[in-house]
Amino acid sequence: MLVAGLVVAGVLACAFFVLTMARSSREPLPEHSANFANGELLFWAGGCASCHAAADAEDSDLLILSGGRSLNTPFGVFRSPNISPDPNFGIGGWSMLDFVNAMVKGVSPDKRHYYPAFPYPNYQNIEIDDLLDLKAYLNTLPPSSNEVAGHSLQFPYSLRRGIGLWKWRYLARSRSDRTNEASEQIERGRYLVRGPGHCGACHTARDQFGGEITERLLAGAESLEFGEGNDASSAGRIPNITPHAEGIGGWSESDIAYALETGFDPDFDSFGGSMVEVQENMARLPAEDRAAIAAYLKSIPAISSEAH
Repeated sequence: MLVAGLVVAGVLACAFFVLTMARSSREPLPEHSANFANGELLFWAGGCASCHAAADAEDSDLLILSGGRSLNTPFGVFRSPNISPDPNFGIGGWSMLDFVNAMVKGVSPDKRHYYPAFPYPNYQNIEIDDLLDLKAYLNTLPPSSNEVAGHSLQFPYSLRRGIGLWKWRYLARSRSDRTNEASEQIERGRYLVRGPGHCGACHTARDQFGGEITERLLAGAESLEFGEGNDASSAGRIPNITPHAEGIGGWSESDIAYALETGFDPDFDSFGGSMVEVQENMARLPAEDRAAIAAYLKSIPAISSEAH
C-alpha cells in the first residue's frame, strides 16, 4: 500500500508539474513596421498609465511608467510593475516576442506565470500587429529606475506555479472571437472593449477563484479592490454596463460616447472612483472609437445586475 501510495503521489506530482508549466510561444513574429500613432492610441485605450504611472501623475508624468501602485484584494496585495523602457528595472531589455508572450500568454521572459491582476486574459484579444505597435511606443517613453517590491499574497495564492492550473480553467474562455454578423463599427467597439480596454476585468463578475463568469459579461461586479484600511466592506460595486434597465439601458449611444468624452452621464452627474481615470483615457481616443464602444455596448445582451 505504501508503494502504491508513493506511485500515485509521484504521478500526481508529475501531472501538476506538467499542467502548471509556463508556456510561451517561440513562433517568429511577422515582419512589421511600427505605427507609433497606433501604439499611442492603444496605450490610452489600455489605460497603461492608470496602473503603471504614479497615482498623482499628471500631464507628461503620465508617461513615466515606474509602477509601484498597490492593489489591495481578497488574495493579498498586488503591485504594478515598472514597464518603462529602463533595461534593468523596466521592460527595456525585452524583445518584441517577450512582450507578446506577456500580453497574450501571461508569461514573463524568465518563464514565470503572471498573476491575472495583469489583465492578459483580455489583452490576449489584441491583434499581434497592435501589440508590436504598443511595444514600439512604450520604447519611446522615459525610462525609470524605480525598483518595485514583489506582491504580498496569502497562501495558497502566493504559489505562482498554481496559476498554470488557473490558465487551463479560464484563459481560453476569455477569448473574444470576431463575429461576421456585426457591423464594422460594432466590431471595432467589441475589439476595444474586449481587448485593450479590458472592460470586463472590472465590470464582469468573478467566481471564488478570480475567473470571469462569462455568462455575466459586463453586468457589474463586486469590486475586488479594497479601500483605505484594507477593509473588504469598502470595496464597493462596479456598475452594470449592459443595455439592461439596471445598467445603461436608458442611455443612448450618443449618451455613452459623450460620457466617455466628458465624464458626465445623461443626468450630468460626474464619474467617480477609478472610472475617472478610465474616462480620461477614453477622452484621448478618436471620436469614432468612442462611438464604436457605445454601439457595441448597446448591441450586447441585456443582463440583470444580479444573478438569478
